[in-house]
Amino acid sequence: MTDGKASSTAGASNGVVEKGDEEEGDDDLQDGGVLFYVNRGGLPINEPTWERMWRHVARIHPRGDEVVKKIRGATNLPKVPIPSVPTFQPSTLVPERLEAIQRYIRELQYNHTGTQFFEIKKNRPLTGLMDIAKEMIREALPIKCLEAVILGIYLTNPIQGVERFPISFKTQFSGNVFRHIVLGVHWGGRFGTLGISRREDLMDKPLIFRTLWDLILEFEKAYCHYWHILKKVKLGQYMSHDPHSVEQIEWKHTVLDLEKLSREDLKKELERHARDMRLNIGKGQSSPTKDRKKDVGSPQRGQYSPHRRNSRGERRPSGEKKTAEPKDISDVSNYQIRV
Repeated sequence: MTDGKASSTAGASNGVVEKGDEEEGDDDLQDGGVLFYVNRGGLPINEPTWERMWRHVARIHPRGDEVVKKIRGATNLPKVPIPSVPTFQPSTLVPERLEAIQRYIRELQYNHTGTQFFEIKKNRPLTGLMDIAKEMIREALPIKCLEAVILGIYLTNPIQGVERFPISFKTQFSGNVFRHIVLGVHWGGRFGTLGISRREDLMDKPLIFRTLWDLILEFEKAYCHYWHILKKVKLGQYMSHDPHSVEQIEWKHTVLDLEKLSREDLKKELERHARDMRLNIGKGQSSPTKDRKKDVGSPQRGQYSPHRRNSRGERRPSGEKKTAEPKDISDVSNYQIRV
């Protein structure tokens, strides 16, 4: 793996995200800490991307070439069932609808190939991202966490009263950084999430959490179970239910640096963000160029070039760091637990 500006540019053009590409819009282009490829050529997958995917599988799979030859040489692979998109009666309760949507996301399965099949550009308007969601449904291919968020937005658009917002996590294990994203949901005074992950406890959460603080603590406990230290949490704003909206998703309205925040200050910031989201309902979404990005220490596929979003930092003095103690990792220092 190389680094530096020139090599990063070359890597990005080939669809692989190098370490030097870990910028604002590329936070999620890691597969459990392992950088992965993105299919930028659309579907059906072109020959160079297809062969590159199998070479990558051979590199990252424990059995390498053996498993690649076994799969590619098989003549009687079983037919993979295509999941049915959930449909609802007007009387179907909201929690039941969300459970059905999560089941559908799970049935698509997690993509372990090391190549993301659908290119997600975070700066695209909602209408463009919803077109990608439709394509995911049509192709019924395995997906990664960012794709699951886009799909979750599309499937929950018709459910009025359910507010959706992105939640991103940055963790550290054995010196390496890991990133993950889920779709936060709020309804009936309770928070929950939709999403996909290798780990059962790092994807969907039921609508039972009274506060964002309770929800984030639940994820922190799950990460601690895998010896991961939660470093940052990024929360976006509620988004439009209009699938034809040209608004952009506000991915990082609030950025919480857990190393700079005491537990009390973290709780206050999460309460502040929840209040901001409530106030934003009915006002129309704010422009992404007017982010209230707070690195707080404070109390498809479309062929478009990504744009750097301007942000205006609001920093306040950080509190004392009080993070959950991870388990002893002395016996796993050379092993990366991918989440």
